[in-house]
Amino acid sequence: MAASDDLTELPLILSKLGVRAGGVLMVHAALGGSGLRDTDVRDALLDALGPGGTLVVPAFTQENSRTSRAHRARTVGMTEQEQERFRASMPAFDPGSTPCTAMGMLAECVRTTPGAVRSSHPQTSMAGLGPRAAELLTGHDPHCLLGERSPLARLYDARAQVLLLRVGFEVCTAFHLAEYRTTPPRPLRTYRCVVGERGNWVSYEDTALDDSDFAALGDGLPEELVARGELAGKEVTLVEMRPAVDFVCGLMSGYRH
Repeated sequence: MAASDDLTELPLILSKLGVRAGGVLMVHAALGGSGLRDTDVRDALLDALGPGGTLVVPAFTQENSRTSRAHRARTVGMTEQEQERFRASMPAFDPGSTPCTAMGMLAECVRTTPGAVRSSHPQTSMAGLGPRAAELLTGHDPHCLLGERSPLARLYDARAQVLLLRVGFEVCTAFHLAEYRTTPPRPLRTYRCVVGERGNWVSYEDTALDDSDFAALGDGLPEELVARGELAGKEVTLVEMRPAVDFVCGLMSGYRH
């Protein structure tokens, strides 16, 4: 199927899956190889949500860390001295200008769209378009990656939907909120990032996050919580965030200790 045909199909798919007009929709997307333009997909999503709806995407900057896969990839093969020089030269996170290219074309497209709002966390910011974007995304605690003091908790309260567009549950950010709510609580770990000015590394403690079982957790969701379709040869999944997070939290509490 040609890309133009896929674009024509997208509004029908979104309607069939049950994207709510006037609602809040968090989208993870991988457009590579689809032939679809990021601006066209953004516009189709906004059309499906209507003027009262709000579109949110992860705008993470994973490279702003000493331990992330993205940072390790950038420094692989460097000597210890070379790594120190590299880290000393790293620019600080700026919500208005720091790109989120590792999150895919759609996320970067939404982030750079005039009128977009972006939360201020130096590692796990989110970007949004729509009338509730500022309400949902401002005030992101710099010491809370994806927990109760992050936009993720507000999306949960807003009964957001989560759309996985040609990606699987392994990237479903919503499941991280469940990690903060497990019983017993998960352990803490130290996170480091550059803030304020170039090379200014700061440290803070937060919940130790682990997405290694997210794909299996998503596969285990009750069928009534999940709607599935297909776009450009890959699966598209829509899930209700609140009941999905609650269900996954129960599972995690049962086997994560």
